[in-house]
Amino acid sequence: MNWKYLFTSWEGRINRAKFWAGIGVLVVVAIVARILDSIFGTGIGEESVGVIGLIVFIISIYLGLALYAKRWHDRGKSGWWSLIGLVPFIGAVWILVELGILEGARSPNQYGPDPLA
Repeated sequence: MNWKYLFTSWEGRINRAKFWAGIGVLVVVAIVARILDSIFGTGIGEESVGVIGLIVFIISIYLGLALYAKRWHDRGKSGWWSLIGLVPFIGAVWILVELGILEGARSPNQYGPDPLA
């Protein structure tokens, strides 16, 4: 798997397996950042979020949106559909269903060839 393409490119398509692998990596990195904040005592105020976690969070926004865009492309939609996540509760459920559960287009579309072909 090309991890650089997965997390930095906004073009092309990915299937559900690569999407979930990318989400898994982001979750593991967030957990490691939280542990490092605890070890080094870099917490901000009384909150358990620390400097390392904050930096990882900001970087993860870009990486996650690149991942989402490619998955939306596999569904035949623009990456701008990621903005649906701004709608409370409904947006998160919509993204989970569309990107994580539903199958992508089985034929080439305007964003590229079928990633499973």
